[in-house]
Amino acid sequence: MARCCSAFRAALGLAIAGLLCLGSGVFLVVSLPAIMEEQVVKNVRLDPSGMAFNLWKDLPVPFFFSVYLFEVLNPKEVLQGGKPVVTQRGPYVYREHREKTNITFHDNDTISFLEYRSFYFRPELSVGLESDYVVIPNILVSAAAVMLEDMPAGAQMLVSATFAAFGQGAFVNRTVGEILWGYDEPLIDFLNSIKPGLLPFKGKFGLFAEFNNSNTGLFTVYTGMKNINRVHMIDSWNGLKEVSYWNSDQCNMINGTSGQIWPPFMTPSSPVELYSPDACRSIKLNYSRSGDFKGIPTLRYVAPKNLFANGTDYPPNEGFCPCRQSGIQNVSSCRLNAPVFMSHPHFLNADPELLETVDGLHPNEEKHGLFVDLHSLTGIPMNCSIKLQLNLFMKRVPGIWQTGSIKTVVLPLIWFSESGEIEGDVFTMYRTFMVTIPAVLNYAQYILVALGGLLLVTATLLGLRSKRDAQAKTPQMPNLPNGQIQDSETTPLLQKDSNTVHSSIFPDT
Repeated sequence: MARCCSAFRAALGLAIAGLLCLGSGVFLVVSLPAIMEEQVVKNVRLDPSGMAFNLWKDLPVPFFFSVYLFEVLNPKEVLQGGKPVVTQRGPYVYREHREKTNITFHDNDTISFLEYRSFYFRPELSVGLESDYVVIPNILVSAAAVMLEDMPAGAQMLVSATFAAFGQGAFVNRTVGEILWGYDEPLIDFLNSIKPGLLPFKGKFGLFAEFNNSNTGLFTVYTGMKNINRVHMIDSWNGLKEVSYWNSDQCNMINGTSGQIWPPFMTPSSPVELYSPDACRSIKLNYSRSGDFKGIPTLRYVAPKNLFANGTDYPPNEGFCPCRQSGIQNVSSCRLNAPVFMSHPHFLNADPELLETVDGLHPNEEKHGLFVDLHSLTGIPMNCSIKLQLNLFMKRVPGIWQTGSIKTVVLPLIWFSESGEIEGDVFTMYRTFMVTIPAVLNYAQYILVALGGLLLVTATLLGLRSKRDAQAKTPQMPNLPNGQIQDSETTPLLQKDSNTVHSSIFPDT
């Protein structure tokens, strides 16, 4: 009997444990998505008291700015009408530091800020030094020649004489540091002395002379406190809802984010856009494929092949015209009317004609493609590389002697890549809280449900067995005639009493 009671108690214990496991598993199945969503919202919105705000304010992710220059190998032949031959130099790699200042919260769920950039040369990551000399087109001369093409011949000859007086030719041989960050150019001071403010430079001229220790404009973005689906989306840039560089409302729109974080809960169909002050336009990216970055699931977005297509090949881009071949975008309207074009590196996805006019270019999707790998749950980039190329439109202008017999060409100057990937302690913390713990809880919920069901089945079987054993140990009474039941303890006594009565009535028997 004691054995049966022990089995019953074991079955009861297993049943209670099974119910607890099953209840916990069902609770996780029902509530885990809501818990995860709450944690994601808490960690991506721009709440001053939250961890996300501090990470956004002082980005711990290292960014690198890599620059490649196209050296012209045959400048004399080009002046005589020959085909330019270029070779790629670099990369010259800089560590890019970003710092947000003037952070101001507004009543309409937005926050404004200025982000300053500074660059520090990293020779150990570079192929070459800033002291390397490179022959490139003289941007001042070539740009001025094209800009003065419609001026009277007398004005052109006066400008050309001025160039000659300052020793300016169609090409220059300068160091990488001078080309990128500026060099003293007396011609600029002379031109600004004639007409103050003619050129926005103060003595130094360089492709990125205005970039170092400068900001990218006043961004105002949504904090996500009221609507998480709008977090980090741009409300305005420099107080503008749209720019005025282009010839259509669509092209002038300021869409997407500032290019650092996107809204959470993304799917392959989610729009991914950013506004780039350097490109003077919004850039829409297309979903390419799903993958992972060091164990974190990601969605890769890339630039569409028609990003820099002309209006003929892609009508929505008509607003960026006047256009030339597909694959290059005229950005003169936001570059002081200088004949500068933007493209993918090595004219990737461009009209083959552009490659035929210059030797030494080798477009490659893997090397030159623009991409962003986003963690779909949070919208935070795990790995990104934004690549763009600057090109100079050159041609012969009869009144500008320095242009010689140059054939019309769009000549690559440089291409650069801004890249970064999450790493170190930040990556470890991010993966732990956003991937490892959710994965453990996800497995745990199903394990608990399965374990709870197994324990309940085991308890049921053990209970049935203990009941059967108890019944087996209980004696069964034989059936007597006329429905009488035999009692094993009373039968002998009744039988004895019956014999006594018989002998008293029939003593002689």
